[in-house]
Amino acid sequence: MNNLPSTVSIIPVPFDRGATRRGAGQGPDAIFGAGLKRKLDALGVTYQVDDLAALPERKDEAHHPRLNHLTEVITMNEQLAARVSALAEAGTFPLVLGGDHSIAIGTLAGLTRHYRNLGVIWIDAHSDLNTPNTTPTGNIHGMSLAVSLGRGDRRLTSIGGVKSTIKPGHVVLIGARSLDQGERDFIRREGIACFTMQDIDRMGMFRVMEEAIRISSTGTDGVHLSFDIDSVDPKIAPGTGTPVQGGLSYREAHLAMEMLSESGILTSAEFVENNPLLDRGQKTSRLLVGLIGSMLGESIL
Repeated sequence: MNNLPSTVSIIPVPFDRGATRRGAGQGPDAIFGAGLKRKLDALGVTYQVDDLAALPERKDEAHHPRLNHLTEVITMNEQLAARVSALAEAGTFPLVLGGDHSIAIGTLAGLTRHYRNLGVIWIDAHSDLNTPNTTPTGNIHGMSLAVSLGRGDRRLTSIGGVKSTIKPGHVVLIGARSLDQGERDFIRREGIACFTMQDIDRMGMFRVMEEAIRISSTGTDGVHLSFDIDSVDPKIAPGTGTPVQGGLSYREAHLAMEMLSESGILTSAEFVENNPLLDRGQKTSRLLVGLIGSMLGESIL
């Protein structure tokens, strides 16, 4: 049984300027096209779709060394932060559909206006803990968790105005298998709980999720799930611009969602980096619909 709020507010964010490859901006439509509303209706979930206002088509003419498309990322995330904050205050469950992982900056900025001690479960092949000083690409989707921890460029860390800062001890990384050196150093220095694919191989997904649920819900007043589809093995989820071999299996991903549902700890979630331009048919989008269903209480029996 889960104890999610009575209403889920779905926020599609068709944005992909935080990444190198275009296409994740079409991710939300692809998830809807793969049957998300039918899934929620079948589960009896009360939901509303809360579209953001259309962002102006604009090119970032300014040069921001090691911060690609900075102006566009800031504009989008300011708008998202305001929307997520309002929905959290209203008591609904914000469900953000990306879009690339730079949108987590706005999601978390909005949530931390409402939650003073937010826990975060970050399921991703990467940790997204780079800063302008450590990034190998300048792509902001690789900096989103760092920004939410108060690290990096002030123009990003100030998005959303006055808010609390997420504490490293309240963050759990799951599925990591591609970390840059600066990220490794930060994880070790701050003692962030990081369950790599090697840990999952050794411990099993059940024990990893038990620990993740315990850590993220201890001393926190809410828990956010940030799920990057590249956490799943690309043989199962080919539709992503940042694939890394050796990821979660189909059942490991579903078990994670089922255990989060049963725990009742989640107060918000986002699913990102679905790129239908790279997908095979609707394989990845259909998987995401199923994973969202499992998170919201769908079970085998």
